[in-house]
Amino acid sequence: MRRFAGTESDEAMQRGADVRSLRERLVGYWRLTSYTMHDGLGVLVGYPLGDDATGCLHYTADGFMSVQIMRLHRPRYQSGGLGDGTDTESAAAARGYVAYAGPYHVQGDSIVVHEPQVSLFPNWVNASMARKVVLAEPRLELTTPELLPFGGRFLTPVLVWERVEKPGSTT
Repeated sequence: MRRFAGTESDEAMQRGADVRSLRERLVGYWRLTSYTMHDGLGVLVGYPLGDDATGCLHYTADGFMSVQIMRLHRPRYQSGGLGDGTDTESAAAARGYVAYAGPYHVQGDSIVVHEPQVSLFPNWVNASMARKVVLAEPRLELTTPELLPFGGRFLTPVLVWERVEKPGSTT
């Protein structure tokens, strides 16, 4: 009986590795565990939305994504209505929140590109935003390939997410 050499994916399966594509592995719901900023040397500079920021990230199988991140203890508006905050209250609420959604695609096995159609930060609408991906289930780390301007400095955001298996659960 003639034996053929296994393919890389066959060998990976034998070792227990996940042979699904990066896009397949991204699909699902993720909970933010940390959002930090680092300088060009990788040194932690701070926490843009506090060390207890919270958020969610959702990738769908048909190529759409949505992300919501917020400062945990943002002050409530004094009046109860959605559109009734003062300019100061509205500015504080916006500074404590990051949100955008739109299509995404994967480049190779380590880059995901977000293409927001809507965003709280208007400069991101119709932009193409590449993120480096390190995915070791259940942990997902997203960073920018290059330093970004932030608060008068050039920094790298590092967002760490954990997969959520069931809606409404924390694991």
